[in-house]
Amino acid sequence: MDTRGVLERPPVRSTERHEFQPPPERPKRSLWWLWLILLAALFFGGYKFYQAQVAKRAATAAAVQARAARRTTSVVIATAHQGDMPVTLRGLGSVAAFQTVTVRSRVDGQLINVSFREGQFVHEGDLLAEVDPRTYQVQLAQAQGQLARDQAQLKDAQVNLSRYKQLFSDQVIARQQLDTQAALVGQFDGAIQGDQAAIDQAKLQLLYCRITAPLSGRIGLRQVDQGNIVHASDATGIATITQLQPIAILFSIPEDYLPQVLKRLRANPNLPVDAYDRNGTEKLASGTLLTVDNQIDPTTGTSKLKAVFNNSDNALFPNQFVNIELRLDTRKGATIVPAAAIQRGPQGSFVYYVKEGKAYVRPVTTGLSQGNDVSIDKGLVSGDQVVIDGADKLTDGMKIDVRQAGNNAVARRSGA
Repeated sequence: MDTRGVLERPPVRSTERHEFQPPPERPKRSLWWLWLILLAALFFGGYKFYQAQVAKRAATAAAVQARAARRTTSVVIATAHQGDMPVTLRGLGSVAAFQTVTVRSRVDGQLINVSFREGQFVHEGDLLAEVDPRTYQVQLAQAQGQLARDQAQLKDAQVNLSRYKQLFSDQVIARQQLDTQAALVGQFDGAIQGDQAAIDQAKLQLLYCRITAPLSGRIGLRQVDQGNIVHASDATGIATITQLQPIAILFSIPEDYLPQVLKRLRANPNLPVDAYDRNGTEKLASGTLLTVDNQIDPTTGTSKLKAVFNNSDNALFPNQFVNIELRLDTRKGATIVPAAAIQRGPQGSFVYYVKEGKAYVRPVTTGLSQGNDVSIDKGLVSGDQVVIDGADKLTDGMKIDVRQAGNNAVARRSGA
């Protein structure tokens, strides 16, 4: 059947309205595992880098240690020994003359002679200067003349008194005349005593015209030249004498140590004291503790002590600054090494212990020190050898070449 001629009916549009709907979304994939892998890779790379650096440092340290072990350093060694270590207190002191005297004239007059040299050592009784004695010689002559006159008058009064006694016994004179004559004799007797005192005074003034040294010591600079008029009231005097043998040192210690010092001083009145120079290295003199001051200085919290030294070699001089060591006790059987052997590091004190031609680091605990010696409480025993010079070039386990101590000043100072 031919349908070309048949009209097709147009499609009927639906009156219903349809809304546009988007296509459904696809679910997102989570990437946490990717970040986890990245972090793990970073950690693994950092760990490998750290291992490489540690291995590199270890190899460098091993190479340095190997080179150090092959290298030989020249050092000076000393042997630890057992000995007695004194327990000391240290302080700062000042030398003071044991006695100081200002030489003055005791009479007025012209200085006619100066018999000393400035800085001279004089002995007690030595003539130092003379004052013109003529004035006092005249006074002595006057007093002697007065004595002679009064003695003559006394003799005459005594003769008359004898006569008056006879006349009174014969009842020729009254009792009053006898008593008056007796009183006159007493007056002349008193006058004679006064004349004798005037004579003694004039002789004493003549003695004072000779100025002598009141003590033995060193005389200072002359303050008055010959020819000047001196007076007993002069403040400056002629010169000053300081006693240097013996000599004293005044020093201070903290008040906390005072009970210990007093206890030891009561048990031993002759506590030894050593004086050292300003640097504390050279010993100047040895003496004994004389006394302790009767009070503590509240401003400094210290107590002042006084020691006496013989000073036969004149090593100490007044107002000299010194370092003082007061020995209170002695520790027996201590292990002692030179102070130059002690090294300091971040971990504390140590020494280079010598064994089989090598130097090894050994920590030690130090105790008391005395001069160039230090006691070791822990770390060494008697007979151990330690390095006292050349330690600045050493490392642990390094080979060493021992040289003679006499060729090095440090070794000499350390007592090696």
